[in-house]
Amino acid sequence: MDLAAAATHPGRTAPIADRTQLYIGGGWTAPHGTGVIAVEDPTTEQVIAHVPAGDAVDVDRAVAAAKAAFGPWSALAPAERAAHLDRLHAALSARAGDIATTVARELGTPMKIATKVQAGLPLTVLKSYVELAGQPESTHTVGNSLVVGEPVGVVGAITPWNYPLHQIMAKVAGALAAGCTVVLKPADLTPLVAYLLFDAVDEAGLPPGVANLVTGPGSVVGSAIAAHPDVDMVSFTGSTAVGARISHLAADRIARVALELGGKSANVILDDADLRRAVKTGVANAFLNSGQTCTAWTRMLVHRSRYDEALAIAAEAAAGQTLGDPFDEGTRLGPLASAAQRETVRGYIEQGLADGARLIAGGLDAPVPDRGHFVAATVLADVDPDSTIAQEEVFGPVLVVIPFDSDDEAVAIANNSRYGLAGAVWSGDEDRALAVARRMRTGAVDVNGGSFNPLAPFGGFKQSGIGRELGRHGLDEFLETKAIQR
Repeated sequence: MDLAAAATHPGRTAPIADRTQLYIGGGWTAPHGTGVIAVEDPTTEQVIAHVPAGDAVDVDRAVAAAKAAFGPWSALAPAERAAHLDRLHAALSARAGDIATTVARELGTPMKIATKVQAGLPLTVLKSYVELAGQPESTHTVGNSLVVGEPVGVVGAITPWNYPLHQIMAKVAGALAAGCTVVLKPADLTPLVAYLLFDAVDEAGLPPGVANLVTGPGSVVGSAIAAHPDVDMVSFTGSTAVGARISHLAADRIARVALELGGKSANVILDDADLRRAVKTGVANAFLNSGQTCTAWTRMLVHRSRYDEALAIAAEAAAGQTLGDPFDEGTRLGPLASAAQRETVRGYIEQGLADGARLIAGGLDAPVPDRGHFVAATVLADVDPDSTIAQEEVFGPVLVVIPFDSDDEAVAIANNSRYGLAGAVWSGDEDRALAVARRMRTGAVDVNGGSFNPLAPFGGFKQSGIGRELGRHGLDEFLETKAIQR
């Protein structure tokens, strides 16, 4: 690791200014209170900036602005809304480099992934909604009824810290394309990239009130958004526990919710799979973004006849997950987002070992940098499918490996979870893989390394959520259905 070079990287050394305002009603404005939130660099453990700690008064102002803007925005012709979003795409694209370095600083994502995923994917999603926004209104006829979709109204978007701009874009771009207006509360740990988005919103000249930004604690700002009588729909991504709380607040006033929650995804490797490719791809997936990915394939299920071979490949692949500064070109695994997250992950590893798992790679005693919230890439074998480490979402670089003896048993283990967000199947026989994929109770399944599709619907079964994001399905989530009889 060339840490000296990383320390002098322009992205590492560039100062980040405090952000002292909120974006409400088409311009930057002072918050109601004087509280601030400190933003830490999880690699250096240093505070790098502050943002306002907004409150319920700020939410009231933002919602009022969004409500006033809804009528004119929803009445625009699709081509006009598309033109506004296209200008936003141009303004945000010009900031792609700043987006990557900002996420590397406030989250610790290695620059290669920060550039490709944390900056590149949101731009791809936004571009897809530029195109969808410009399409004619979707209608169909049933008997004497004309069935149309109309924008739901004011959307409250509450987003997580692990993919801070992508998760924002999946909600905000979809809502705006549908004709809704938005009040956004980004995560406290990673709010700085949201400011880059709203710099672009301001530059693009979106109509006042169409998009609004209120930073602040989830217990204050998030709760105020979810409970606000003029917020017509709440779109939330985060933990299942917080999602339940958001759902209750919205249900008290019969408001719609879309929830994208936790995951404990299974990567099923059948006996006729290309084992090396399946295991290496699975390890990389599990450890992407330091394992802080809701769709991560954190349970690797391997046919018993190939189990020992798979463990050797997994240990080798995990050893290649080099820890270090995100600005070091050799880094594959950055820090976890916070000290609290690091301790949570370490606690899960300790519990897994206490419950009888066998350590194959990493672990609590593996060397890590002296500074930063690091946990080594950890692989645990011989894991009981019912154990805590196999059931709970760890949200860190921890992979469990479980053997099975038949396709039926693999499906049963894969479905033995309260979650159902993503998964994978590997087989030399595609029809066999598809048959297993169809039986997995989860919102998405990749077969033999099928790539992520930003136009496909994204969301989960069971406690992984309600509703879908991305593509046409994501836009439709922000529409109400109306029947007009003729």
